Amino acid sequence: MPAAAAPVGAPLPPTGLTVEEAARRLVAEGPNELPPPRAVPAWRRLLGELFNFFAGMLWVASGLAVAAGLVALAIAIVAVIVCNGLFAFAQEHRAERAAASLRRLLPQRCTVVRDGRHVDVDATGLVVGDVVLLEPGDRVSADLRVDEAHGVLVDTSLLTGESAAAGADVGDPLLAGTFLVEGAATGTVTATGARTRLAAIARLTTEAKRPRTPLHREIQRVVRTLAAIALTVGGVFFVFALLLGEPAGDGFLFAIGVTVALVPESLLPTMTLSLAVGAQRMAERQALVRRLESVETLGSTTFICSDKTGTLTRNQMQVVTVWTPVGEVGVEGEGYGPRARVVADGLDARAAAELVAQVAQGCSTGHAVQRDGEWTTQGDPMEVAIDVLARRLGVDGDVVGRPAPERQFPFDPRRRRMSVVRDGWLLVKGAPDGVLPRSAPVEGASSALDELSARGLRVLAVARRADTGATTADDAERDLELVGLLAFEDPPRVGAAHALVACRRAGIAVAMVTGDHPETARAIADEVGLRRSHDPVLTGAELPDDDQLLGALIDHDGIVLSRVSPEDKLRIARALRRRGHVVAMTGDGVNDGPALQEADIGVAMGRSGTDVARDAADLVLLDDDFATIVAAVEQGRATFANMRRFLTYHLTDNVAELTPFLVWALSGGRFPLALGVLQVLALDIGTDTLPAVALGGERPAPGVLDRPPTSGRLINRTVATRVFGVLGPTEAIMEMMAFLAVFLAAGWRPGDAFPEGDVLLGASGAAFAAVVAGQLANAFACRSASRWPGALGWASNRLLLWAVGFEVLVAAAFLGLPPVAGVLGQQAPPVAGWVVVALAAPALLLTDAAAKAAVRRRARRRRHGPLHGAAPGPTSLGIGV
Repeated sequence: MPAAAAPVGAPLPPTGLTVEEAARRLVAEGPNELPPPRAVPAWRRLLGELFNFFAGMLWVASGLAVAAGLVALAIAIVAVIVCNGLFAFAQEHRAERAAASLRRLLPQRCTVVRDGRHVDVDATGLVVGDVVLLEPGDRVSADLRVDEAHGVLVDTSLLTGESAAAGADVGDPLLAGTFLVEGAATGTVTATGARTRLAAIARLTTEAKRPRTPLHREIQRVVRTLAAIALTVGGVFFVFALLLGEPAGDGFLFAIGVTVALVPESLLPTMTLSLAVGAQRMAERQALVRRLESVETLGSTTFICSDKTGTLTRNQMQVVTVWTPVGEVGVEGEGYGPRARVVADGLDARAAAELVAQVAQGCSTGHAVQRDGEWTTQGDPMEVAIDVLARRLGVDGDVVGRPAPERQFPFDPRRRRMSVVRDGWLLVKGAPDGVLPRSAPVEGASSALDELSARGLRVLAVARRADTGATTADDAERDLELVGLLAFEDPPRVGAAHALVACRRAGIAVAMVTGDHPETARAIADEVGLRRSHDPVLTGAELPDDDQLLGALIDHDGIVLSRVSPEDKLRIARALRRRGHVVAMTGDGVNDGPALQEADIGVAMGRSGTDVARDAADLVLLDDDFATIVAAVEQGRATFANMRRFLTYHLTDNVAELTPFLVWALSGGRFPLALGVLQVLALDIGTDTLPAVALGGERPAPGVLDRPPTSGRLINRTVATRVFGVLGPTEAIMEMMAFLAVFLAAGWRPGDAFPEGDVLLGASGAAFAAVVAGQLANAFACRSASRWPGALGWASNRLLLWAVGFEVLVAAAFLGLPPVAGVLGQQAPPVAGWVVVALAAPALLLTDAAAKAAVRRRARRRRHGPLHGAAPGPTSLGIGV
């Protein structure tokens, strides 16, 4: 019979498991791999794009068009739905690969002890009870309990966010997904696959539901409003038709035609293309958008939760100060190369600093190496920094290829120091509280330690003594000679401070959320200007369990949250969102994945980030630069403003399109329709789409970051006033004037019956051309809600020039090609009609200029108040447009 399974935690024989027992456990426990996430099939995601709320409204419109006998119209609407759905699917397609990325963190092979022999096995074949051997650089493939440790340092940053490697001793756990930086270890597997801590984080990532973006909610509101208006107007016209004695069937078909005409068929593709343009511009500025709606969400962001390591800092530990008993030495350098600026308190201090670097390097293994002209690192980041310091000070030493130490006493978290014996000397480095008490007192050491710590630097003490031959660390590490203190910093990113200032100027609160030590987090936050003197520094243990209390506590610009767990980050994002914030969460590690998905917009690092963070994020910073977020926010705000621009453009056209039907109804059917249903569709899809797309590509306006985040309604008071009070009525009046001008030129007078035939067709063509001309001017007028188009530069939006030119050609085809004009129910107007058409564009521009001038006068009165020279106040001029 196979041997009984040993309980987890019980000591195992040095021979490890037998091959037969390992095979039995593998069958019972399953392979050591994370369970795959429940992925949504591609066809379901595509259907979601084809049958969302807006697309559903268009499907209904196409069905009504078929019912009304307008088959060509129905086909055109379906083509719009399908093309837009495919485009959006192609832009937003991304598989939920966060859990798959986590699985890739597990190594392919590992070394275990079975039947008393060291064998390499596939990591998926590990089982509970296996004895695993680990060396520097090995990734931990399952949760382990350490049975034997020799100078072990473990990089846990991908799981915990802690930048510094941590020691591990016998009995300590090693978690899957971490890796050994230094030393050697033997451990017993305690959990595999779905039962590891890594799997728990994977579940958090896949279980975090993606919140609806503010744009998604606002689009739904706009669509519902427009759909309600279209259905209401259609119902009203059906009743009018019945009251005028029309047969019920004809009245129903007429009402369907009006309803379909009022549905903004081109609005959905225009929005999608505008977001795509914004995404492309963000990519040009090193910000890769993974979800189109995230383009606008960035502009609405009110709170950024930023990670520290690798986000605000470079994740490049460097020694910046060497304190010695005879003086201090400052070191300033970039990267890991040997070139640096060294400032010493004299030659004696320089020589003493070289000794400190030599001793510290002697008991380190981490180092920097140059490959193909680029400096890379290997080992613990602090030891790499020591190796770089030695090179910069000209110390003749190389950790690669040197003889092994004669004896070594590995780092112990209780001793908080480590030491080795080389060439008759015991070389020691460790935490100051682990080294100084065992060293002879040195004047100024304590005050120097306090000063360096107050600056938020990580301090390491370096000491030595002649070797006594002692075989235990406690006996060997006595009566030490303190040679100096090393002060390390992880330098902040260039531009981080400026980006934080820009965020606050834009009305965006910023908090640091990190797994690092509170003092380290405080120092970096202070240095980059994130934290001010009154801003709190809290740890994860101090956060309340109640989400409402948590939200109230952390809703504070400049707050620093340290020692937070992945679950804490998830709760932080959720609590802030419940307080009404639009939350952006930055991060680069495995631990950031769940919170990135919970936030309104997750921002991951492209260079230093993990696959998990990138796949969970909506935005990836290709240059890992926090300042890129500011550029992305600027483009996001511009995109939201552009949406208001083309909404103003579309809705102005709808006012002009609806006016003929209103006049017909109010006249009791005696006044002929200036535009028919097919003409309205030709305006919406044929002539208006490209100018609207061009408006969606406007560049950010100056000062877009000097006001609060864009939020609220797409159709706000400014948009509604311009559409229904200025632009729409002007366009409608010119349309009806052109229509009447043709009748008047043909001899019609008020009270006479309206002529039909060619005169009616020409009048309808004049009304159609007047709307096109008005929309040509409207495209330029909609570029700003407060400035005359000429002040912006008529040619500054080249795409708009091309779009307007195309609109003219299409309109000419609709009017000049007899087969097309015949289908639409119109023909080219006579001279009288063209005269009014020629006045439509100037009339709209002049009316728009007068309205903008009035707005500016009111804004100046608000700024200055009743007394001349009063302090200026905020103005809404042009906000969002």
